[in-house]
Amino acid sequence: MTAAGMQRMASRVFAALLASETASMTSAELAERLQISPAAVSGAVRYLSQVDMVSRERDPGTRRDLYVLHNELWYETFTRRDQVLSRWEKILREGTDTLGTDTAAGRRLAETAEFFAFLHGEMAGIMDRWRTRKDTEKTEKTERAAGAAGA
Repeated sequence: MTAAGMQRMASRVFAALLASETASMTSAELAERLQISPAAVSGAVRYLSQVDMVSRERDPGTRRDLYVLHNELWYETFTRRDQVLSRWEKILREGTDTLGTDTAAGRRLAETAEFFAFLHGEMAGIMDRWRTRKDTEKTEKTERAAGAAGA
């Protein structure tokens, strides 16, 4: 995760949550598991919350906060990233219009906007195929369970 640009402590906290059976832990559990300070947990969780990778919930029956990975984490992350690409493309096209394609800077902006448009289109197709795949798997599981119950 750090090689992809995520902060080191946030990467460690994320990995701990991802590897936990329930995809959730309290601050104290994270600090103990990772042998880090509560302040380090707090900073990492703040970052992960800001990028919508974890949420804070109440630990049932207690007053402690529980940090939870989002359901469909990667689908949601890439969907948001796709929205960012779309915004960048729009801004780049506006910059191209301002600079004009008769300038080197304008041509660079136009090519970058074209690249983001390509990524946006490809990402939409990928996300559609993923959703179809997950729906198919869910349907197949339901049918297998129904078949096993009827046997």
